[in-house]
Amino acid sequence: MSTDAACLGFGLGLRPPYYQQIVEQRPPVDWFEIVTENFLVEGGKPLYYLDAIGEHYPLVMHGVSLSIGGPHPLDRDYLQRLKQLAQRVNPAWISDHLCWSRGSAHQLHDLLPLPFTEESLQHVAARVRQVQDVIERPLVLENVSSYLRSADDQFSEWQFLAALSELSGCELLLDVNNVYVSARNHGFEPWDFISGLPPQRIRQLHLAGHSDYGSYLIDTHDQPVADPVWQLYQRALRHLGPVATLLERDDHYPPLAELLDELGKARVVAAEALEAAPLCD
Repeated sequence: MSTDAACLGFGLGLRPPYYQQIVEQRPPVDWFEIVTENFLVEGGKPLYYLDAIGEHYPLVMHGVSLSIGGPHPLDRDYLQRLKQLAQRVNPAWISDHLCWSRGSAHQLHDLLPLPFTEESLQHVAARVRQVQDVIERPLVLENVSSYLRSADDQFSEWQFLAALSELSGCELLLDVNNVYVSARNHGFEPWDFISGLPPQRIRQLHLAGHSDYGSYLIDTHDQPVADPVWQLYQRALRHLGPVATLLERDDHYPPLAELLDELGKARVVAAEALEAAPLCD
């Protein structure tokens, strides 16, 4: 990972309830991550706010409908619109999820897990290379939370991600909350996941909240970050060194000031992990 990527600092997911307040107040956030699909439009308020906020903050593009692991051909129209938006935004990087999300003709509006097999690995690696040929940069892929596992798995998820990065040249978005959720749901040690990834390929970290139903967790992104996730985040930074960090909230939106306080906690936790050194010199 480049020093510039680490130096992007601490960001928030850019969500509609906060657009106007961000434009008016310019809160102390280092960067914003946009949901790509929210801005694949011809005009109107979304692009107005995107341009206004992009004048003052670095932006990162984060998609939810690429379906990189799906069985159907990649949507070439979507890729071209993705590239056009990137030309407008000039994002620090472009990310999506290691999953499939499209049926024969429809988006399923969910991030569904893959079988971690050699066949799946070769399939996804070839599709990543196709995407990278269009966007002319490495694609960054995020681990999703999961609730089912394939009986045919030949790799752990972290082994699959490491091999995919090696084969395709993609980079990784490590969602610390998703690691914790999946670890609880499947009974593995979350540190095995994080320590099994190639540190030099990790471009970004995600923090978010989840809902705890006792015997299982669901990645709802509608709660503050849980204490065990903060602990895992701090341990990850001790292992990885400085990595750009993003706080996500996708429902039950609190006042922006509360999110800024939580982002401030991320700064404190990171500083402690890095022995009180700033994220960047």
